[in-house]
Amino acid sequence: MSKRDYYEILGVSKNASESEIKKAYRKIAIQFHPDKNPDNKEAESKFKEAAEAYEILSNKEKRARYDQFGHSGFNNQGFGGGGMSMDDIFSQFGDIFGGGDNPFESFFGGGGSRRQRVYKGSNLRIKIEVTLEDVMNGVTKKIKIKKLTKAENVEYETCSHCNGSGQITKISSTILGRIQQSVTCNYCGGYGKIITKKPKEADSNGMIKNDHQIEIKIPGGVEDGMQLKLNGQGNEAPFQGVNGDLIVLISVKENDIFIRDGSNIHHEKFISFAQAALGDKIEIPTLNGKAKITLEKGTHSGKILRLKGKGLPNINNYGNGDLLIHINLWTPQNLSKSEIVFLEKSKNSENFKPQPDKNSKSFFDKVKEIFR
Repeated sequence: MSKRDYYEILGVSKNASESEIKKAYRKIAIQFHPDKNPDNKEAESKFKEAAEAYEILSNKEKRARYDQFGHSGFNNQGFGGGGMSMDDIFSQFGDIFGGGDNPFESFFGGGGSRRQRVYKGSNLRIKIEVTLEDVMNGVTKKIKIKKLTKAENVEYETCSHCNGSGQITKISSTILGRIQQSVTCNYCGGYGKIITKKPKEADSNGMIKNDHQIEIKIPGGVEDGMQLKLNGQGNEAPFQGVNGDLIVLISVKENDIFIRDGSNIHHEKFISFAQAALGDKIEIPTLNGKAKITLEKGTHSGKILRLKGKGLPNINNYGNGDLLIHINLWTPQNLSKSEIVFLEKSKNSENFKPQPDKNSKSFFDKVKEIFR
């Protein structure tokens, strides 16, 4: 079953502002909130669907990517949204579901079914440089990162002010009557626990920063500037909750002999006049080794040869691009006397005079051919 359009899910136009998107999401989330619809799988599904749509459309970079590529821009492991759990939703959108400015508190405050706030550790960000060969074949990188984890021998006690709930109830009088509202406990910061003992090297939340080795699988076809998200590989959450994520920024190193154009790659090959005139079998480098091609007799400088499927894999699994070989004629700078004599005799020959025909492509035709 195909996924619904994110704008359609939230009921907004593609030109909707950030505030319009947030307002639309808030309305849907209130309608299908699990506390308002207990044991209702359909409501829970719509609640998750709206949260996923909001995750993408509330982020400028993700929204721009979605506008350009649609769901296909996020359908590979590690890229974008999808498959969100309730913990993901309630931790990632703390500005909407948690804290003193929670817009849902006035609707669900004080009830025994209230969902306790789930905290998420902070994300980590790193940059990894890969080669075109890595992009061709995919690669696994082993790296060391420093991340926060819970220190050993940390002791806690339940917060006496909120009784471990992480929230306290405030009652205020208004012209509409008394309103009950739940807010984050300012004694424990919403964690429901207070540290009573910790090692000296630990911070105020009982966390310590250590080196961790991690394997990162980078799929073939990644592009420069793409971000890969490794769920749960970021900093741990203090006290309780879920780990943050590791965001990996991909940087593709320039190659000395190939130029990338999406999934296609370009290579410039110089040949001699004799090879162009007589034809020849020449060797061409590829990202996986070498290939041999045949030059026809009378090959012109500027001719483009295409080796189908010898380019890079597409990130969305649409197959490989092509290798385009740009033929250039090499003009020698230093000639021997015999070569000079031969060329002097030949330059006025009818066979040496340019005689372009209808099959000779112009510069603009060649450019169009590249991008077919």
